Amino acid sequence: MNYGIIFDLDGTLWDSSEQVAVSWSEALARRPETDRQVTGEDMRGFMGKTMETIAALMLPELEPSLRIEIMHECERVEQDYLLEHGGVLFPDLEKELERLCGLGKLFIVSNCQSGYIETFLEYHKLDKYFADFECPGGTGFAKAENIRIVMERNKLDKAVYVGDTQGDLDASDSAGVPFIHAAYGFGSVDRDVPAVKSFSEIYDAAKNILGV
Repeated sequence: MNYGIIFDLDGTLWDSSEQVAVSWSEALARRPETDRQVTGEDMRGFMGKTMETIAALMLPELEPSLRIEIMHECERVEQDYLLEHGGVLFPDLEKELERLCGLGKLFIVSNCQSGYIETFLEYHKLDKYFADFECPGGTGFAKAENIRIVMERNKLDKAVYVGDTQGDLDASDSAGVPFIHAAYGFGSVDRDVPAVKSFSEIYDAAKNILGV
């Protein structure tokens, strides 16, 4: 059997909210159309949503096309900033990733732009633990479809998705994949599902679901 553990990124593997807030505020300060600034708390509320949704929440007074233009600028500044500063990994992450590789292959599926997952892997030197990743910036599809794409591309017989928000649970349901709630992250879910309070608890939860 080919087993896989698929992770959300923000609120599940790392917290880059403060770093992204700094970079976005820097990008927004260059734009005369808005005086909006963002905080780490704002970012933790945005994370997990698509860029179009974030743009509407952050810049509701602007025309949709202008919102997206500004969001692309935020993304460019963010990319450079994260390559220099990284984010905050959850405790024991690398040690636990190594342990989780004993259960199956590891993957990332996140609602983000192209380059964001690569920045996480490059700055923190974690690429050796992950077999594949996908995002809307790469496919144009939402999270559920990207979970299916990763499963099909890697010929997984059984997988589990680990995420921290209701959107992650909904995507997991839509993809037909069991879910583990990263309750230490940014969000909550609307029903009882297997949940973990720290990254180190994922191993036992995933082992139980995968039956390995």
